[in-house]
Amino acid sequence: MNQQTATAAQIAELVKGELKGDPEVVVSRVSSLKDADAQSVSFVGNKKYVNQLDETKAGIVLVNRDLADASTEKHTVIVCENVDYAFTQVIALFGEKAPAWPVGIHPRAVVDPTAKIGANVSIAANAVIDAGAEIADGACIGAGCYVGHDAKIGEGTILYPNVTVMYRCRVGKKCIIHPGVVIGADGFGFVPGPNGLVKVPQTGIVQIDDDVEIGANTTIDRARFDKTWIKSNVKIDNQVMVAHNVVVGESAILVAQCGIAGSSEIGRGAILAAKVGINGHISIGDGCKIAGCSAVQHSMEPGSIAVGIPAESQRQFIARLALPQKLEKLAARVKALEEKN
Repeated sequence: MNQQTATAAQIAELVKGELKGDPEVVVSRVSSLKDADAQSVSFVGNKKYVNQLDETKAGIVLVNRDLADASTEKHTVIVCENVDYAFTQVIALFGEKAPAWPVGIHPRAVVDPTAKIGANVSIAANAVIDAGAEIADGACIGAGCYVGHDAKIGEGTILYPNVTVMYRCRVGKKCIIHPGVVIGADGFGFVPGPNGLVKVPQTGIVQIDDDVEIGANTTIDRARFDKTWIKSNVKIDNQVMVAHNVVVGESAILVAQCGIAGSSEIGRGAILAAKVGINGHISIGDGCKIAGCSAVQHSMEPGSIAVGIPAESQRQFIARLALPQKLEKLAARVKALEEKN
């Protein structure tokens, strides 16, 4: 739903929040606290920003339950159980819709006669759909995309411009694949031969399950055999590298510039922060969290947290970080004792 204006009462009903202040305040846009005016709705998600709540000019501010006592003299407040989720709903209320995908095949698209094209599909200019490919109902294939031989694109999935899905690879339902993504390039495999390096055939596929989102310029390599597997509801940021035969569990999050080496397994709900590196042939357990720029060399138990290069537990990291200070204090005590003698 998109609309031009809404009252505080309407927004409170939408987000199922507790209204404090004037229910008739009318707003027409979402803004940051800093840039907001009387026609804006904004939010505070953390107590450390409470001073900005006093300074903002926003007409309506969404807050978490721990800020329920925030002042309402300058603006109306809506108290939410989960302010981040609530504000997401408000953005959808006012946000501009993306341009509609025109149903049909553009005259400058190339679709092989043996490809199977479902109902209400959009295929844009300069897209190529190769022999035996299947595009399910409601899928959208952007300009310059390539869908290879016998590849399958699921119902309602969006491939934004210049996405490549190589032969035999599979993309599930309601996925969002952003520009420049390459799915199914060969995995990186070579062995020494009598005349130099010999390429190892990469005979598997990439399988991407339903409701996956993949950021711009990410690459997911085909398996040496069997499949590289991205399970349902995984969210992958821009410029992530997933190597051959990797398995990424349901609802995992891979943030920008992560790199996962071949045959590793990432557990359900794991979070890999930006620039994390994962060694090959290891397992990251369900629910693990790995801090940005960490390099994980060994498998991690479910629920573990890892930090640093090489990655280690929080306790180990903090202990090692504190060690130089402890040594300085010890040296000062030794020096003081020597001076006494």
